[in-house]
Amino acid sequence: MDCIFCQIVAGKIPADILYQDEEVIAFRDINPLAPVHLLVIPRKHIPSPVQLSEAESSLMGKMVNTANQLAKKEDIAESGYRLVINCGQQGGQGVPHLHMHLLGGRQLSATLG
Repeated sequence: MDCIFCQIVAGKIPADILYQDEEVIAFRDINPLAPVHLLVIPRKHIPSPVQLSEAESSLMGKMVNTANQLAKKEDIAESGYRLVINCGQQGGQGVPHLHMHLLGGRQLSATLG
């Protein structure tokens, strides 16, 4: 179990956990890129969105709903925030475990529209 996110899920590595249930867990990023930078991950090890099966596709909705609720709790829902899922090395995915970044708390660049 070399995956750092799997170790967080298992409680072997500490994290500032803000939410968890039977499917997902959310915690603060240890190297934040914005005042609010949270990660939402599935408990199940899925290396990237490419490996997400059709049967697991509802997990993405659960991750988005969790991020939306956390944005409200972090008081950034009204001002705006960004949800990011990187896929693969060239897509910027640093940890091979499906995860969603929730970024906000400041003006973010509008490079993608």
